[in-house]
Amino acid sequence: MDKMGQALPVHERFHSWQGEGAHMGRSAYFIRLFGCPVHCPWCDSAGTWHPDYVPKNVERVTPEALADAAKASGAEFAVVTGGEPVIHDLKALSEALAARGIGRHLETSGGFEIRGDFDWITLSPKWQKEPLVENLEKASEFKLIVEDENSIEGWIRSVGGFFVSDKPVWLHPEWSQRGNAAVLESITRTVKELGDPYRAGFQLHKLFSADLLDPNSRESAPLGGDESKGF
Repeated sequence: MDKMGQALPVHERFHSWQGEGAHMGRSAYFIRLFGCPVHCPWCDSAGTWHPDYVPKNVERVTPEALADAAKASGAEFAVVTGGEPVIHDLKALSEALAARGIGRHLETSGGFEIRGDFDWITLSPKWQKEPLVENLEKASEFKLIVEDENSIEGWIRSVGGFFVSDKPVWLHPEWSQRGNAAVLESITRTVKELGDPYRAGFQLHKLFSADLLDPNSRESAPLGGDESKGF
């Protein structure tokens, strides 16, 4: 396959810091790819898939060019995200990053086959698409989106058998519910009662508007929560 045949559809690529999970606060280069068949009603990256927000001209970039940009940024690792990035074959991108000595982090719902070699996988399961067992086993950490006070209990029933002590399970309030006392109390109660591997989480970068300080970062599509529009 030629280099253009390997090119990936890129929504944005920018230098910021990781605002979530075990690598929170570390310098990171983000590669956000287009496309997602999951369509969460509260998606904060709807610009990667929703027809009201996807631009007419989608930039396609080779893995080599993406890896070169990540290297030039000075970040120690790149975060490949979306959308749902693993609907694309990421083997060439992961190889290009590795060849330049850049850490390879992946953020995925876990519902699709992972093609590529990553040294850190954040798996955030979604109700709309059941995660694959092999991906649950590969995960380095989990991120549960807490939509209401019953979310955590539901996820523990569904995939809790894969939660082990050395893999953090982050409990993130869904962003539009970050001020919901019942949601926040459910996170606090779980951490206090169950302890490890459960940890309270948050999208810290949003409080800093950190991503938007890089001119290559796009303004997010509105959350809305309008299921009639698919987000």
